[in-house]
Amino acid sequence: MGDGPLIRDVSEAYPGTLHQQGGTVNDASCLNRTAVYGVVRPHQEEDVRTALAHARDHGLVVSVAGTGHSMGGQASHPGALVLDMRGLDHVRVDQDARTVTVQAGATWHQVLEAVHPMGLSVATMPSIDVLSVGGTVSVNAHGLDFRAGSLSSTIRSLRVMLADGVVHQVSREQEPELFHAVVGGYGLLGVILDVELDLVDSEVYRLDSRVIDTHDFPEVFSADVADDPAVRMTYTHLSTSPSTLLDEAIVYTYTRLEAAEPVPQLQARSSDRFGRLVLNLARTGDLGQGIKWSAQRDLLPHVRGCTQSRNEALRQAEACLVGRNQAMFESLGLLSNRLTQYTDILHEYFLPPDQLVPFLADLREQLGAHHAQLLNASIRSVHASDITLDYAQGERFSLVLYLSQDVSEAGNADMAHLTRELVAAALRRGGTFYLPYQQHYTREQVAQAYPELDEFFALKRRHDPGLLFQNSFFTRFG
Repeated sequence: MGDGPLIRDVSEAYPGTLHQQGGTVNDASCLNRTAVYGVVRPHQEEDVRTALAHARDHGLVVSVAGTGHSMGGQASHPGALVLDMRGLDHVRVDQDARTVTVQAGATWHQVLEAVHPMGLSVATMPSIDVLSVGGTVSVNAHGLDFRAGSLSSTIRSLRVMLADGVVHQVSREQEPELFHAVVGGYGLLGVILDVELDLVDSEVYRLDSRVIDTHDFPEVFSADVADDPAVRMTYTHLSTSPSTLLDEAIVYTYTRLEAAEPVPQLQARSSDRFGRLVLNLARTGDLGQGIKWSAQRDLLPHVRGCTQSRNEALRQAEACLVGRNQAMFESLGLLSNRLTQYTDILHEYFLPPDQLVPFLADLREQLGAHHAQLLNASIRSVHASDITLDYAQGERFSLVLYLSQDVSEAGNADMAHLTRELVAAALRRGGTFYLPYQQHYTREQVAQAYPELDEFFALKRRHDPGLLFQNSFFTRFG
């Protein structure tokens, strides 16, 4: 976990400007520091082509990075030339076509600011807006709009530069095999340059919440959420208090209003510091966890009013209830953990609806066995997509876990064991798990969850025979 040696001396003259010469890179987990050849931040398409040519000519591999919120080295490789795509961040809205074309390095925050004045919104996006569009396409992210599905369903086309420097515009109609592999392909097929996304009308929602017994959640979701066409978005928080651990839940619903309402302006949120304070309180033990859950359930709903735009809801999952979700990771401030002795680790599991409650029993048992600190747990709904590495084989509940880990060898080893146990439990129950996080799972587990894994790697080798694009995921499982 230290800085490690510099893998290769940067002796060849790079035909451009290196944003970083040599040194190391890391990711959001702070557990994957990797020595690299250097970092390039392209500002135009030709900069990407130049970087790929330099890597080919000098026997380097290339890793592609966005805002750095993966947690398992998916955007790095020892000795790699890393493409930091944040310099490519242009956003172009076509109001008549109701589409937005976004360069890979732009964040969802930038996208929302571009489309909002036109009365438009993205069809779906991740539930935090600080992530890059290219990065979230590479992991096929999903969010609060359970009716729209994952990001892949809203992509009209994208442009990707392959290892030879040739740009391909791909879609479901044009080179569909490549399209389905690039979306959710973890940057292993090529460099995503830009993406054309569907837009929808911006709407005003009423945000409601109710506390339920978690055992009732599947029935409540089916009857009161999925079967009500006016409910457009939803998410659910599970109790992390020891007295009601995973037994109590708060269900939030965003319901479209029949009467036309003025769409409010997007506003920056100022409550992240308080949210981080509440989250850190949960680290102090059982008492802190109990106080945190009581605040989420009973106090925070009264801090703000309950009307907001679709864009604001997408941008901040709890924006109309300031503090209700302050302990979650769904904002830049909450993602910025300054407690150096701890790191925050994400897990995500996808369960058939009738297996969610049994899996929660598995989770409760494993958390106790490992004395793990579960800071937050939430549920969303996803459904199958048409990409090669699809995490949902049908209608699924997504269970997102936010855990605190001690930054030590022992802490890492215990988290690895916990992860493998939870992955095994999910697989036993017909579920799968999300790949962008710490890679503590085995190849057998990946292959069971993603039956098209070998097909995906074969396609990667066909389009990238020199294996120019590499990262930790390919090294371990390719």
